[in-house]
Amino acid sequence: MSTAPQASRIDMFLLHCPHCGAARDEQEFSHAGEAFIARPQQPDAVDDATWGDYLFMRRNTKGWFWEQWQHTVACRKLFVVKRHTATYEVAGSWTLAEGRALFLADMAREAA
Repeated sequence: MSTAPQASRIDMFLLHCPHCGAARDEQEFSHAGEAFIARPQQPDAVDDATWGDYLFMRRNTKGWFWEQWQHTVACRKLFVVKRHTATYEVAGSWTLAEGRALFLADMAREAA
């Protein structure tokens, strides 16, 4: 009798594409990174360290996080998702314009 370890099962989560209007398995989508990263205001005036921070440094939040996703097997459009990074719970998904307004409201609440 073989006692080889069994592969652990990883549950997928559903994402709702606000463009297609469909909830689909996450395998239909590609993660596109952290959403709403502020680009330097005057790109020609910043030093290499500032560019390095902009290009490579990302928050590694445990908790609610705003992400970009692309619906790669259907409409191919980008949208934003607010997802809990520890539980994979999805609070919602929005177009970039709709999501930006909600993101800014979240940031204002956190700052207060």
